[in-house]
This record gives sequence, structure tokens and C-alpha cells, in this order.
Amino acid sequence: MKKNAIVGQSGGPTAVINASLYGVVYEALNREDVIGTIYGMINGIEGFLNENMMDMKPLEVNGELELIKTTPGSYLGSCRYKLPESLEDPVYPRLFKKFEEMNIGWFFYIGG
Repeated sequence: MKKNAIVGQSGGPTAVINASLYGVVYEALNREDVIGTIYGMINGIEGFLNENMMDMKPLEVNGELELIKTTPGSYLGSCRYKLPESLEDPVYPRLFKKFEEMNIGWFFYIGG
């Protein structure tokens, strides 16, 4: 069974944050033999925890994916949420449960 991938952006927008997003999405879309859906986290890990995600495939279909690599800012939106250092924090079971529910096999986080 294919696993899904998810990508997010965090920290301040840099000159390459969207180019990196393009690379992750482009490669995931070209690995249809092993990757099902590639999801984008709107506003990083906070968006993921609040179930605010998007399917990235339509961006390839409508031509917007090519434009992302030269678009300034953070296409998916960012957040400054810092995951707790302690793996005993209750946020981690929530995260892993969501990964399991969405069949996530690959997690990409761009930025700081």
C-alpha cells in the first residue's frame, strides 16, 4: 500500500523556502509508484494539528507549481510553533495519531 507524504514550512521566509517546497512536491508527484497523495500543511505544524492541509497535486495540473519556485514568501504559510523537547509531551501522540490516520510515510519540514 502506498504511503502519503506531507510537507510544511516554518520560521521566516527566505529566498529559497518556496524553491525547496517546489522540489519536494515535484519529486513526490513523480514518485506515484510509492507515494499516494502529497499534502501541504497550511501554517506549518500548527496547521497540521488544526487539520489545515491541502492536496498539492492540483498545483501541478493548473501550472501553479512551476511558479512557486520563484514566488517570494512562504507559499504554504509559516508558523513559529516550536515542538517541545520532551518526547513525553502530549503533542507527540496527537501528531503520530494524525500521521497514522492520514497514512503518512514521509514528512518534510522546510525552514527553522
